[in-house]
Amino acid sequence: MHVIASAGWLGLTLGLLALGITAATTGSAGTVEASVRAMKLFADWLLLPVAFLTLLSGLLLSLGTKWGLARYRWVYTKFWLTLATTTATVFALRPGVNSAVTAVAAGGPLPDAGDVLFGPVVSLSAYVFMTVISVLKPWGKTRRGRRMAKAFA
Repeated sequence: MHVIASAGWLGLTLGLLALGITAATTGSAGTVEASVRAMKLFADWLLLPVAFLTLLSGLLLSLGTKWGLARYRWVYTKFWLTLATTTATVFALRPGVNSAVTAVAAGGPLPDAGDVLFGPVVSLSAYVFMTVISVLKPWGKTRRGRRMAKAFA
């Protein structure tokens, strides 16, 4: 479930980035409006449920496997990055998209391309980084993980 949710989150972010690039680079007011409205649909209906599913499934997976939540640095890093990107989605990405939709729907231009580009770029960077560390599993155990290993040895 965690891998499916994570892949879905990555795919949604790629879609948001494509729509954001389209909105920021096109000269057509209709295309800008369609792009930001599609971004709003993704952000309102898909992004948060998938983000929360990723966070919850990752938390349950870490607590229910040998990896633990705070035993390995890569797991700990992924947890905090997932929490940070979920929070950023709620408090930065969605409000930025909503303000872009409001401005464009009122007949104005896209107020700031950063509203539709910054969130997807940062999110995509974080998700790719988390995917890489999931595969490589770098950095070894945390201090807590080393203490637990000694206690069970």
